[in-house]
Formats: sequence, structure tokens, C-alpha cells
Amino acid sequence: MSRFTLRVNGQSHKVDVAPDTPLLWVLRDNLGLVGAKFGCGIGQCAACVVHLGGAPIRSCMMPVSAAASADITTIEGLSADGSHALQKAWCELDVAQCGYCQPGQIMSAAALLAHNPNPSDDDIDDAMAGNICRCATYHRIRAGIHKAAEIMAAAKEVRT
Repeated sequence: MSRFTLRVNGQSHKVDVAPDTPLLWVLRDNLGLVGAKFGCGIGQCAACVVHLGGAPIRSCMMPVSAAASADITTIEGLSADGSHALQKAWCELDVAQCGYCQPGQIMSAAALLAHNPNPSDDDIDDAMAGNICRCATYHRIRAGIHKAAEIMAAAKEVRT
């Protein structure tokens, strides 16, 4: 066992785990942050996406030892009160069906919108490639990302 200090959702946490423990299991089992889901365990489905230093990563494949030096954001840290534009859009458009993959979908979309606030369909398809939805709500996910971009643009106009 090794001791790691993780900065997750703006807070520091000390954990004693094996260095090769997947970040997903540390988040879920040690920190009680169960938003990121276990889907495949081999980085193929993206149900476990979190942000590491602002970039979307598959937490099932990331050893905790490699994540200890960066800021980690989970779906729980995106917005405590559900006020993030993606969360609003998802609710407004009823994007989710079963919902299992949605934390990974939203975290991948959040990374996209952070770098490209007005993505095209092709931009969305590229950024979301590999995010598997067993319910096949891909059209609703794309619409939700476009809606979130609109919400973010409107909020930016209000601030200026």
C-alpha cells in the first residue's frame, strides 16, 4: 500500500491504496464518489470518464499513482446544484434513457465545451467517439450538447 494525496473536486483526500489501483475504484470505494460508473474495465465504453487536469480520461484505466499530481473532477464536482449548462440541457431535453452512461457522456461533453463552446455535429461526434450508450440516445446526446452550448452562450451574453 502507498499513501496518495488526490485533489478531487477541489478538495484534498489522502488514500492508502496500491499504486496500480484504478482511479475509478479509488473514487468509488475510497472516496464514495460513485458518479463515474464501471462499464467495461478496459477503457472502451467511457462510462467512467472523469477530468484529469481538465482532460477527459477513462478512470478505469488510469492508475491512481499517475493521477495523484493533477486536479481530478468527477460528475459530482461539475456542479453541486445541477446548474451546469449540460445538466440543465440534459434535464430539459430528457436526454437520458437508462442513465448509466450519462456521467461519462456529460463529462466528455463538458471537456468538449470547455475547449469549443460552439461545436459542430462533426466536432461533437469526434469528441464523443467511444462513449457507448446501450440505449442508443446519441441523437439526444448531440442535441443536449448543442442546447448546453446555447445556454452557455446566453449566460456569457448576460455577463457582458
